[in-house]
Amino acid sequence: MSDHDILSDAEREALSAVMLEPDLPQQRVLIVDDDKDARELLSEILALDGIRCMTAASGETALKMLETKPSIGLLITDLRMGHVDGLELVRLVRESERAALPIIIVSGDADVKDAIEAMHLSVVDFLLKPIDTEKLLGLVKRELGMDL
Repeated sequence: MSDHDILSDAEREALSAVMLEPDLPQQRVLIVDDDKDARELLSEILALDGIRCMTAASGETALKMLETKPSIGLLITDLRMGHVDGLELVRLVRESERAALPIIIVSGDADVKDAIEAMHLSVVDFLLKPIDTEKLLGLVKRELGMDL
C-alpha cells in the first residue's frame, strides 16, 4: 500500500466483491398463478437465468407475501384466478405501500378490454400464453436492473 492509496488491498477487494454482486434481496420475482404447473414452469425458466423466484397460488397469498417480503422486486401474475384475479391483485397492489412495484400480467385467454384495463393500471406488459420466454426474460431483467 503506497502513501497515495486511500484503501488497503483487502478493502479494495471487498469493495470490488460488493460492487460485482447484484443486490440479491431486490432480485426476487413473485409469480402468482392458480395453475401449479404454470407457476413452476415460469419459476424454472427464470431460475435458469439466475433470477430468484417465489410463487403464490392465489392473489390473497401474493398480497400477504408482498406485505412481509420486501425483497420482491417484480410481480408476474396470471389474469384468471379464484377470488382475487390478476386485475384485482394489480389494483390492490397499486393501492398499497408497494404501489410502484413493476407488474407483468400473463394470460391464456384475455380480451382487449382486459389488456386496456391492465395498461391503465400501469403494468409493465401484458403477455399472452404460451409465453415468449425471450421477451419475458428481457422484461424481467430490465425491471430488475439486470440488463446492464
